[in-house]
Amino acid sequence: MRQDTVATQIVWDIRLPRTLGAWLAGALLGLSGAVAQGLFRNPLADPFLLGSASGASLGVALALVLAGSAASQAAFDGAWLARLGLTGAAIVGALTGLLPRTGQVHWQGDPADGWPARQRAQHIAWLGQNQTGGDDLTAYEVALLGRLPHRNWLAAPSQADHAAAEQALRATQAWDFRARLLSQLSGGERQRVLLARALAVQAPVLLMDEPLANLDPPHQADWLQLVRQLVAQGKTVVSVLHEVSMALQADDLLILNQGRLVHQGLCAAPTTHRALEAVFEQRISVQPVSLEGARRWVALMKPQSATVATEL
Repeated sequence: MRQDTVATQIVWDIRLPRTLGAWLAGALLGLSGAVAQGLFRNPLADPFLLGSASGASLGVALALVLAGSAASQAAFDGAWLARLGLTGAAIVGALTGLLPRTGQVHWQGDPADGWPARQRAQHIAWLGQNQTGGDDLTAYEVALLGRLPHRNWLAAPSQADHAAAEQALRATQAWDFRARLLSQLSGGERQRVLLARALAVQAPVLLMDEPLANLDPPHQADWLQLVRQLVAQGKTVVSVLHEVSMALQADDLLILNQGRLVHQGLCAAPTTHRALEAVFEQRISVQPVSLEGARRWVALMKPQSATVATEL
């Protein structure tokens, strides 16, 4: 469903107009080539050489449609809400409208179903898991896709669009390889470019599914600092994470089990720690640590019992 929605947006908003434009340019070039060949008998003026074989291709389009969630939940302005547990990604996918859902989602008190799609796309940015496409685009062009909700159809990027793309690429330390194709990047570099695309939307709400995938520890730390900066600016960040200790750095934690909400609370609350240990079948232990005078929480793996180890 997610791939179908993104594919539809790519076809209608990006590929189709560029393909039609390329066909028109190719026809004109082909006609001029045929005229030149007829007048000057120049074999290099072949219309097939001068014409366009196909339209320009774009891989990834940002189409965010907030629909709803299987669980009734509230996001908080200026807060980082982490989702942890089993099948948490499906909940965020339903929030974006890229996966089917039941129930309702309200945005600032109004049902999200009646919200115009363009307005939703301007207010909610989405970073999906294992997103594909766009391999023939440069990192800069991918980041610029995040500005599509702010542009009219077929309109060229404005100065503000270029400034937003640059700011996003610099924020994710991807500016230095902005001219490289997405297909030429490593997994971590690619993830930073896709994150930049989501940041370029400059939306008040940012939804991220496994944003730390393929990132090494230094860039994970950069991501944490970036999220804190966004929250300080009054933005809302919702992330699905498998890194338990990283999720415990959030303001609030949603703990899911098989798609059902089993707990919601402050990350520092003992009840949250107990619920987290329970959903992972007591295989982890949440422990306090002190870092630069601040109290933080980490999840440690519990040693397996001798019986379990023998069975393995």
